[in-house]
Amino acid sequence: METTQQAGEPGTGERRRRELLEAADRVVLRDGPKASMNAIAAEAGITKPILYRHFGDKAGLYQALAVRHTDALLDSLRAALDAPAERRSRVESTLDTYLAAIEARPQVYRFLMHPAEDSHSAERGFDVGLHSAPLLRRLGEELAQVIGERVDLGPGGERLARVWGHGIVGMMHAAGDWWLGERPCERAELVTGLTDLLWGRLATAGNRADGPGF
Repeated sequence: METTQQAGEPGTGERRRRELLEAADRVVLRDGPKASMNAIAAEAGITKPILYRHFGDKAGLYQALAVRHTDALLDSLRAALDAPAERRSRVESTLDTYLAAIEARPQVYRFLMHPAEDSHSAERGFDVGLHSAPLLRRLGEELAQVIGERVDLGPGGERLARVWGHGIVGMMHAAGDWWLGERPCERAELVTGLTDLLWGRLATAGNRADGPGF
């Protein structure tokens, strides 16, 4: 069971929180959307009230896991966007990075994006959609910033960059969700098809003179 933190131990709370998130990750990898607070507490070797003390409720735990995984995904997407390659290759690599991430950890993806139909009674009413929508908006804003900084979209370019950013994320999410559930084709085929769909104006737009290029 968890011991009381001693005064003057710097970083102990942050370290314990990270350990609890790692325990939650193990349960989510095993159980997906069915992961419960009871199972996560048991995996961490603590009682559920102690877990609540750290995260408040399942929504708080969900938010902490979402930030953890979204941060890692954004780092991977930025690396793909910054790779030394021509523009189409980087678009393909960015799409493939997202699809590879959800393919590698499908249970985590389902936990973050899909509610469990048979949630434990104490956790019913937890609205995954209420919490997953901000994740998609965050990804959209991040991508919009990258596009706006790098691509010359002319007058109204900032607004158009946001249209593109959120549109591309919506496309990736919807197509990836369908593909992960049905596996109708190889990942490479999906990447090529989505890139073809996006390529129109991206192929002809110039780089911003004051940006890092894209």
